[in-house]
Amino acid sequence: MAKLSIMDLAFFLTETDASPKHVGGLLMFRKPAKAAADYVETVVAEYAGNINEIRAPFNQIIKFGAFTAPQWQVDANFNIENHVFFHTIGGDDFRQSLYDLVGELHSIRMDRTRPMWEMHVIQGIDDQRFAIYTKLHHAYADGVTMSSWLVNSLSKSARSKAVTPIWSVLPQKRLQNTADSISIMKVLTQLGGRSSDYLKAVTGLSKLSAQLALETLHLTKNAVAVPFKANPNTPLTGQVSAGRQIATAAVDMSRVTKLRQQTRSTLNHIALTCIDGALHRYLQDCDADINEPITIQMPVNLRRSDDDSFGNKIGIVLVELASKTTDPYERLREIGFTLRNVRYQIDGVPPASVMAYTVLLGSISLIGEALKLGDVLPPLGNTLVSNVPGPAKALYLKGAKLEEMYPISALTPSNHLNITLYSYDGRLQFGLVASQAMPNLDILSDYIHDAFDDLEEAVSPSRGK
Repeated sequence: MAKLSIMDLAFFLTETDASPKHVGGLLMFRKPAKAAADYVETVVAEYAGNINEIRAPFNQIIKFGAFTAPQWQVDANFNIENHVFFHTIGGDDFRQSLYDLVGELHSIRMDRTRPMWEMHVIQGIDDQRFAIYTKLHHAYADGVTMSSWLVNSLSKSARSKAVTPIWSVLPQKRLQNTADSISIMKVLTQLGGRSSDYLKAVTGLSKLSAQLALETLHLTKNAVAVPFKANPNTPLTGQVSAGRQIATAAVDMSRVTKLRQQTRSTLNHIALTCIDGALHRYLQDCDADINEPITIQMPVNLRRSDDDSFGNKIGIVLVELASKTTDPYERLREIGFTLRNVRYQIDGVPPASVMAYTVLLGSISLIGEALKLGDVLPPLGNTLVSNVPGPAKALYLKGAKLEEMYPISALTPSNHLNITLYSYDGRLQFGLVASQAMPNLDILSDYIHDAFDDLEEAVSPSRGK
């Protein structure tokens, strides 16, 4: 049996019915020409694979012992029927009906008595399209890892008739992370390894703490974002409540690339500029706009390129976006400056220090959520925005083209909204998930599109003439 890492364990300890800790993916396919009537059922039966060949973590359940650390163990009673489900949607709008159903499915906490993953196959309204919504407990993997599993299970050719079960692309190794203590020192010891690395990790954590102290005392300006200073008086924050809703947005990558070249910016600079503009416009609609910059939590991948172990190896850093402005180009410049500071902050310390920093701040937020003080205490940040890289070329499932793929993530303490970027087949896509307490989520997705238009106009005023 394999033990859990400190971060994996945290997803179990902090999970509630109102705040389930699973991540999901919504894949929208178009059937190949002249597909048989039972095409989807046949393909899914192959995709579900031979259960005798199923691998960890898809056959593992969590076991909590009275005197031992929580551990993964193989489920001796694994049944594929507990994990693959079929749905038929009705109504007039395939996309909206699909989003409504996925929002409901994403709201439900997963059963710990069996492996915590599900695959939901959705048909109806449009006989040329179908969707697959997958959900996986966050303790099994982070979003980047889950995305790579899904991508590797699909084909790069429309002519390929091979169907690869998702678990057959996983490495033949057990979970490698261990966590028999939840102390920060244990985290540093595990991540640091040798004594010299341990000292570097402790030094790095001290450096991060000193940076925050200097910023808090106003001895530096805009060098780092200070936690728990985000304005709590908006629909974006508060005690996380039950129920989920989703929305999406997408922009052609050619537009993003052109803006990057014109402004010498990165994809993150462009995307965060448009998200910032959209959020301020959304808050204005809600009569809750704020004068100070919006602060986001941003996950950073701490996994080495040669590390294919399971579990989570991520850190969270705070990013203060732009000061309130009506000029998109000014917003872009300020966010670019901020992200450079963040990059300097991360690169200046070992990954172990970033993870320990994440655990420290996250613990404070989680205690507040557990005590139901989310509506009273200031939030760590206004929302969380992450970027998961995806494949540049189209993928297929036995001839069915994957047209769209959106990450559907979990909500963090005191945040009603999560936005995840995903690049796929020439499009930059945005997966938005929110609690039911956040009004008019679909309008926010519209404003993301509008913000791209505004930024293009600010950079090239004559483009529409």
